[in-house]
Amino acid sequence: MSDRLRTYLVTGGAGFIGSNFVLRAVARGDLRVVTLDKLTFAGNLSNLTPVMTERNHEFAEGDICDRALLARIFEAHRPDVVVHFAAESHVDRSIDGPRDFVNTNIVGTFELLDASRRHHAGLDEAGASAFRFLHVSTDEVYGSLGESGAFSEASPHAPNSPYAATKASSDHLVRAYHHTYGLPTVTTNCSNNFGPFQFPEKLIPLVIFNALEGKPLPIYGDGMNVRDWLYVEDHCDGIHAAIERGRPGETYTLGGSNERTNLDLVTSLCDALDRAAPPRVNPRLTDNGRRIASYRELITFVADRPGHDRRYAIDASKSRRELGWQPQHGFVEGLEKTVRWYLEHSAWRDSIAAARRDRLGLSKSASNSTTGGAS
Repeated sequence: MSDRLRTYLVTGGAGFIGSNFVLRAVARGDLRVVTLDKLTFAGNLSNLTPVMTERNHEFAEGDICDRALLARIFEAHRPDVVVHFAAESHVDRSIDGPRDFVNTNIVGTFELLDASRRHHAGLDEAGASAFRFLHVSTDEVYGSLGESGAFSEASPHAPNSPYAATKASSDHLVRAYHHTYGLPTVTTNCSNNFGPFQFPEKLIPLVIFNALEGKPLPIYGDGMNVRDWLYVEDHCDGIHAAIERGRPGETYTLGGSNERTNLDLVTSLCDALDRAAPPRVNPRLTDNGRRIASYRELITFVADRPGHDRRYAIDASKSRRELGWQPQHGFVEGLEKTVRWYLEHSAWRDSIAAARRDRLGLSKSASNSTTGGAS
């Protein structure tokens, strides 16, 4: 019997969710992980520092749109599983510049699917049966909910932003490659993630960064847009469960059952920061004579972004039933862990503090505010 470790090819593995997944997968010890990432602004190689010297991990820099590169990687590493995170992922940037989203999320997914199809066709019967293509998608493909109800695997795709439209397109390509070519694909659609290594264009890390720097904490519109929040480690566990127990051709929704308005989320973050890093000892707020009792005083409302979906929620009952998965972190626990991580990793914060975090996708009259509004 071969002693070869089962090999995962993970695209976008230096990004937020991808790096959390890679770190957990490598730590298992029974897998070999090959990480492929283009290292655009949100792909940070330092996210993978703990595993860069591990014998069961290898990193490759490159673009999933590069067909020749994919052919070399599949030939060299013969993956048993492809885990596809690589995507342009921020709604605001998709409004400002949709072309990159079309290229990566649609064309890149096509190239990866086609490389996987050719690889799968060359496997023996056992290898072909065990192979999986796991596509990581989002609840944003389903559009916007009213005050009640939740998205499920049966919800129709109804995207409202260029980002969501390109992810919906990739979902359809993955489905087509299963039904047309027999490629054993599994798709997961998740709710909003939070946790370590998230780039500060997104709401939670942006609020943490801005609060610690004494800058305004922007909230789109009236702050009543609702999102379902899922701690990133729980999401990674759901992906592992979908790889190991998901049925080929099926979709599984993964949600945290943690619905919060954006205003509730930001005030909860401010309260957590008040406890962990009180404003009275923050030099950014004291050196210039400013005195505030709570980071809540930095909250400011800014013009809403175009096509801002009002509410998302996930019904994850199929994933609980078929995958045996459910989140292990409550919202408050996950938020406290997230705040602690950012406070304890000041070097990581400093390494990206100069990154562009200005508001995208809005009229110039509103573009002077800093943002990372929830997706």
